[in-house]
Amino acid sequence: MIVRALIVLLAVLNLGVATWWLLRPEPAAPAVPQPPAGVATLELVRTLDPGSRPAPAPVPAAASAPAPAPGTALAAPVPAAPATVCLRTGPFAGRDEAAALQSRLGALLQRSRLEEDAGEAEMYRVLLPPVASREAAQATVARLQEAGFNDMLVLQQGAEANAVALGTFRNRDMAERRVAAMQQLGFPAELREMGRGQPPRWWLLLATTEEAKVRQVAGDARAINCSRVRGTGS
Repeated sequence: MIVRALIVLLAVLNLGVATWWLLRPEPAAPAVPQPPAGVATLELVRTLDPGSRPAPAPVPAAASAPAPAPGTALAAPVPAAPATVCLRTGPFAGRDEAAALQSRLGALLQRSRLEEDAGEAEMYRVLLPPVASREAAQATVARLQEAGFNDMLVLQQGAEANAVALGTFRNRDMAERRVAAMQQLGFPAELREMGRGQPPRWWLLLATTEEAKVRQVAGDARAINCSRVRGTGS
């Protein structure tokens, strides 16, 4: 009887504890302590997923040369002046033809001039200039003979009357050597041309900084020393 009474008593006590636990009021939430005045509170930030993170800000490139101070002008590079080239173009049969090309080239020329090439003579004659009378010419012949020269002739007609001819040559160099020999002995010998083996020709000498353009107009041209171009600007 006593054991049965104890069992019933324990059952009643358990039932009462269970009923109290079920019917008890919810505990109040703990109060959050407030920080002192003037102290900032901490705030938790939600962590983003790796895939939703914003791209990092680009790192600025290394600074290049420092920018010029305001108001400072940058010096522009000075281009090199084009070089002057001197050319000789031709030949032309006449002066007018050379002058026409000079006019067409116009502003392409810095300076220019026309040059005549008289051409080669057929023969060259060496003589002493005419004197006042035939007697004076004969006296000159006597002096030449005393100096060892025998090949000579006193001219008797035309503008060269009373001149003393000292020889006729086909080669200019030989004629010039004869003139030099006479002058060394004190005789005023001169070189005279006879006939024309080649007609005169004309050339255009020019200085320019536009060589390619000049050659397009003038055609073939030969480079020359610029000291030969003494003309004025076009």
